[in-house]
Amino acid sequence: MESLRKGVVGCRKCKRLVTYVSKVSRDKVRRYRDWRYWGRPLPGFGDPHARLLIIGLAPAAHGGNRTGRMFTGDSSGDWLIKALYETGFSNQPTSISNDDGLELTSAYITAAIRCAPPRNRPLADEIKNCSEYLLEELQLLDQVEIALTLGRVAFDTYMRYAIPKDQRRKGRFGHGGFLEFDGLPSLMTSYHPSRQNTQTGRLTWEMWISIFRQIRERLAESR
Repeated sequence: MESLRKGVVGCRKCKRLVTYVSKVSRDKVRRYRDWRYWGRPLPGFGDPHARLLIIGLAPAAHGGNRTGRMFTGDSSGDWLIKALYETGFSNQPTSISNDDGLELTSAYITAAIRCAPPRNRPLADEIKNCSEYLLEELQLLDQVEIALTLGRVAFDTYMRYAIPKDQRRKGRFGHGGFLEFDGLPSLMTSYHPSRQNTQTGRLTWEMWISIFRQIRERLAESR
């Protein structure tokens, strides 16, 4: 896992993304002008014995790209970590910085893209480049029973690169979907907890927390 982490952090495959995160880290925004931005690709983090694998879209330009940890320092992270805390996957309800004491239990967080993309829209070849890191995580996290994809990009990435072609026909994206595959972790699907979804009511807190309650129940049944 440490070798994978170093490989992700040192990755420079996508020139557009490398240029963008460097620019964001240099220019910053006023409210974070005193921060020293991470400004590099982000590895996943969490429990190496995780039974739940959470796959997001990408680090936020002024969230993970700033703090150096996935879903940390932005509103999406606030929603995710609070839900994990309320369902027993996290030791605290907040994710502010990469040294805030956050620990995950039986959960691991990663993303389809490891660099913040312009306008949150990664290109197909960028997703393909990053997919090798996701596949390596899946091999290393050999106790995962459920994968949770947040949003359409994460879902499509997981289905295309982690699911064999003959089983892909089973899947269609939708909030609260649950798919089972032969010899692979089950898949839970959810809308992404972005401001675009949470502030418009497309994703309510009850819709969101119910996903994690269902996952907890399914893991309890399988044990």
